[in-house]
Amino acid sequence: MIEAQDLVLEYVSGKRQIRALDGVSLRIAAGDRLGIVGESGSGKSTFGAALGRLLPPSAHQTGALRVDGVDVFEADRDRIRELRQNTMAFIPQDPVSSLDPTKRIGKQLALATGVRDRTAQTEMLDRVKIRQPAEVLRRYPFEISGGMAQRVVIAIAMARRPRILVADEPTASLDSLVRDEVLALMFATADELSATLVWLSHDLAAVRRWCGRVAVMHRGRVVEEGPAADVLDDPQHEYTQELVASDPRNRRATAGGPEPEHARKEPVR
Repeated sequence: MIEAQDLVLEYVSGKRQIRALDGVSLRIAAGDRLGIVGESGSGKSTFGAALGRLLPPSAHQTGALRVDGVDVFEADRDRIRELRQNTMAFIPQDPVSSLDPTKRIGKQLALATGVRDRTAQTEMLDRVKIRQPAEVLRRYPFEISGGMAQRVVIAIAMARRPRILVADEPTASLDSLVRDEVLALMFATADELSATLVWLSHDLAAVRRWCGRVAVMHRGRVVEEGPAADVLDDPQHEYTQELVASDPRNRRATAGGPEPEHARKEPVR
């Protein structure tokens, strides 16, 4: 489904070259639930953007990246546009800023999905557990909470029925209760669509709880990868050990209850 081979990506700024990805090789199978973790600057967000070729003109790459059989860096613009529209959906870190502040939610649903019938739009919002969906359709993004805005973004993603969901720190700006609700919704959405989910996060405890697999990135490289519980409970790489030690929430992350079904699900390989 997704395969990177010796992927190197550099940003050019004046006479400087900044290497964001340094030889990344990673295979993400169809139906996988992969968490990519690492500190700021590790390269995880750059990798997520590369999946849809959402990179600035200053980016230069070597190596290969294939998504659903498409060579991301060799495909023409029409093929990439088709990949973004029909195969992939992105769930951003800041949902409010990803919505147009000048348009009501109903208008944005219509533009993003082609669904203009108000009853159908109401059903879309109801599916992601938004209360009073008919009222929300009439509101502007700045009139709803961050958690509700993220649900709107997920509703838009669901309507397109993507095969790949890429979520970049989707709960970073939310409080803990809303965060858990949005994560449950995000993984339930992936299950409903039988979609591959790539979740970029710094929350080790949540990744251990929700993801079947984890890849640890450091300075543009994948330094450790495997079943989430194995890697985060018994890390082998020195950087992973330091990362886990710095986040005590990762320890016994599932002590409060069994792991979600998503974390136990085996990907189709």
